[in-house]
Amino acid sequence: MNNLLDDYLRIHNTNMNQLSLHSGIPESTIRNINTRPLNKWTLGQIKAISHLLRKDILIVLEELNDYEQLTLIKENEIPVGKYSIENRRYIGSKTKLLPWITTLIKENTKGESFLDIFSGTGTMIKAALEDYDTLIMNDFLYSNEVIYKAFFANEEYSIDKLIEIKEEFQMIKTNKFDDLYMEDNYGNKFFSINDAKIIGEIRERIELKADINKKEKAILIASLLYSADKISNTVGHYDAYRKIKDIEDKFRFELINPIDTADKKIDIYREDANELARKVKADITFVDPPYNSRQYSRFYHVLEVLTKWDKPPLTGVAMKPPVENVSEYSKVSAPIVFENLINNLSTNYIVVTYNNTYNPKSSSSRNKITHEEIIQILNKKGKTQVFEKPYRYFNSGKTDLKDHKEMVFITEVNRNECS
Repeated sequence: MNNLLDDYLRIHNTNMNQLSLHSGIPESTIRNINTRPLNKWTLGQIKAISHLLRKDILIVLEELNDYEQLTLIKENEIPVGKYSIENRRYIGSKTKLLPWITTLIKENTKGESFLDIFSGTGTMIKAALEDYDTLIMNDFLYSNEVIYKAFFANEEYSIDKLIEIKEEFQMIKTNKFDDLYMEDNYGNKFFSINDAKIIGEIRERIELKADINKKEKAILIASLLYSADKISNTVGHYDAYRKIKDIEDKFRFELINPIDTADKKIDIYREDANELARKVKADITFVDPPYNSRQYSRFYHVLEVLTKWDKPPLTGVAMKPPVENVSEYSKVSAPIVFENLINNLSTNYIVVTYNNTYNPKSSSSRNKITHEEIIQILNKKGKTQVFEKPYRYFNSGKTDLKDHKEMVFITEVNRNECS
């Protein structure tokens, strides 16, 4: 990009020649400025522009920065937003293990379609994009579904419109359209009083906007979830908040960076995995279920409330909504449910990830399905290989996970089992 100064002056009804005459800077120098990015300009040069336009130097600098960013976005030189899909805190995320897992999948499977039936953060689908033509993702959380649609759905969206809305949202100082739901329930708990108020106001304005399509709405909601999660007063989930007397205002609305999936077929579901297994087919199926007693719908209830925006009554210290989306994989019936899932998959390869935490001190970390049970269930479906890797796992502080390992089981399904 080499027209930043020329374009900026033009939208202010002036030009580089007038800047030279007004400031005394040689026109050749000014034209040289125009060939360089903003971070290479001097303070004196920016002051000269400020004097010409009769604008505060900080306002000029901010406008130049925003204009440069927007131009770069249009030229596809930088991402649309601040947050990539990996930029969130999520228990059980496999992001750091993906290079190892995807390599194993490439070396031991083949096919053109890929199903991630417990998609979680969605990072596995991002990693699989370049290798498959058809990708299917699923999770039963409302917040994860909207995040998938924001990052992966093929619908068109307007970058210019999203930038304008981002700037509008960043100017919000208090609530104008929203009530006190966020402030009363989450203020001085998960967020500061003021941040809770602004988060609620942004969510309400998204709901009220009539000139955005489904993709743009998903991007805005996902951007709000990422921006809120970035500064939330938690240890990475919303089962509790840290007891801080005065929480600082830290919230700033930033956009996510959607992923280009124009040449892919992407199907997004929010269903019970065991039910979906009866409806879809894929060459390769990735299975990463919750194995312990932690209920994700309870751990991420604040994000669920922000996504659905039906403002349910909240109770308890952590201000949780009524119970819904309870996973059977976090109960004693997990082995039965897992076997039912595996038996009903229409696929050629099954890839299962597992960590060996089924004998910890913390009851919430104790796996409901053992290594032996997984092997037994998968072997009934086909020939199974086992791979393992040392890995430090999330724990709440009670569990000392020495010699912890992440495991990957890859089953080549018997031909008579495929359908």
